[in-house]
Amino acid sequence: MIKQNKLAIIPLGGLGEIGKNMTLICYESDIIVLDCGLAFPDDDMLGIDLVIPDMSYLEENRDKIRAVVITHGHEDHIGALSYFLREFPEVPVYGPRLAMGLAEGRLKENGVDSSCLNVIQPGDELVFNKIKVGFIHTNHSIPDAVAIYFKTPLGTIVHTGDFKVDYSPVDGKVMDFYKFAQLGDEGVLALMSDSTNAESPGFTKSERTVTAALDRAFTGAKGRILLATFASNVSRIQQAVDVACKHGRRISVVGRSMVNVVNIAMDLGYLQIPEGKLIDIDEIHRYPDDQILIVTTGSQGEPMAGLSRMARGDHRKIQIQQGDQVIFSATPIPGNEKSVAKTIDALLRRGAEVVHERSAGIHVSGHAKQEHLLLMLSLVRPKYLIPVHGEYRMLVSHGKLAENWGLPRANILIGENGQVFEFSKTDGVVTGGLAGKVTAGKVFIDGLGVGDVGNIVLRDRQTLSQDGVFIVILVMEKKTAHVVAGPDMVSRGFIYVRESGELMNEAKHVLHQVLDKCEAKQISEWSVLKSAVRDALGKFIYEKTHRRPMILTIIQEL
Repeated sequence: MIKQNKLAIIPLGGLGEIGKNMTLICYESDIIVLDCGLAFPDDDMLGIDLVIPDMSYLEENRDKIRAVVITHGHEDHIGALSYFLREFPEVPVYGPRLAMGLAEGRLKENGVDSSCLNVIQPGDELVFNKIKVGFIHTNHSIPDAVAIYFKTPLGTIVHTGDFKVDYSPVDGKVMDFYKFAQLGDEGVLALMSDSTNAESPGFTKSERTVTAALDRAFTGAKGRILLATFASNVSRIQQAVDVACKHGRRISVVGRSMVNVVNIAMDLGYLQIPEGKLIDIDEIHRYPDDQILIVTTGSQGEPMAGLSRMARGDHRKIQIQQGDQVIFSATPIPGNEKSVAKTIDALLRRGAEVVHERSAGIHVSGHAKQEHLLLMLSLVRPKYLIPVHGEYRMLVSHGKLAENWGLPRANILIGENGQVFEFSKTDGVVTGGLAGKVTAGKVFIDGLGVGDVGNIVLRDRQTLSQDGVFIVILVMEKKTAHVVAGPDMVSRGFIYVRESGELMNEAKHVLHQVLDKCEAKQISEWSVLKSAVRDALGKFIYEKTHRRPMILTIIQEL
């Protein structure tokens, strides 16, 4: 509950992690939600499809939510909108045109009404009671990215969104430095700034440097070229299209998400492909190999993405062949390095030549490095800095950078999801600090289930994947607890029963001892019996194998 005349910033996602960005700007009885993103599961989240922020705090304060404002169209900023709008269908959503186009496509896929989506332009301002919200054009790896500022009675909050400083962007639209400087002249209470590259010294290269690198890669290619990148990286797709056209190649698009984004970007005018140059994947065999560019998903080694299926040889339309050149135009997200390396190995085994950014410069980051983070600080000149959008070490690194720049350590606020950053006025002076926490965490999406898989289920899945399951089946007389039939034992993912006869016989002996004791004590409660069987059998199995399979006891009553 936000107190009277106090301003609070509450991140529900995006701090201490990359992904599921969601931040609340709260003043008195008004809450503005900034971004509504998802994250992709870690390796230990077995079976989980997506991860979204825990929105419990919003459910408790639903009558105060005035709007959702979006910085850009990446999944980690718009991907949870369909889940949010199922719970809060009356809340309007405002964002750049491309972001709203991509969000509309995703909402339709999920059967969610998209009439709440509203397109804004950089320079627009919206007013929600005592909070004025404004949008500033920035550069990122997707067109139509904006920073957002919030003017409140206690001061102005500036959120950079994901940004880089690009003096020669592909679309020709340079970041609005003047507006940042103007806000700095007026006075900024707090800057929330992208920390993804806060550990990297120097400057982030312009997107235009990738065009030259792609041109070099295309020049020497005699066969088909397959380019893998993020589906949402519309600027990179445009660069690939331009270079392909220069070299007389036709373009085909593979991967559901890639096809959807390309179609939306073309419809909205953010992607220009000359007539006749875009062909269906079924048509590529009509042209010589040296006239084909295939743009595909799979730059992160995702198992079901187009390039990964090609590498395994199980793609329905495309088989990798000798002479193909595969270009990875994306940096592996932390944690995906092994998957990407396996995909590269598999492609090389099939005879493809593989080009990746570490050796060829065919990718640049969409996030500002240290020198440009310092430029943002110098333009805005905030009283407080809240590093956002990054793992915890990145936030700390950003804080140290700001301290060296001259910001007092006490004015650098580093927290995690759920932390309340509160600002209040005392004797005419506005001060800020950490003020408790609200509920924040991860909600797992598994198929159609939202939140029905928790840590206990994940732990069970990890046990099953590591040590398997051992099932004991008994038929017992209800009144006497006498075993009428069994015990029968079934093993899956633990041992192969037919080849482990001695172990199974010993396990049966242990079971009979436990059951005889229970019968002698006239124990007839199934929960007690199951617990006794699980404890005795678990101890025996660990002593014999040093493994801990999940033990399930199934009792049928007579």
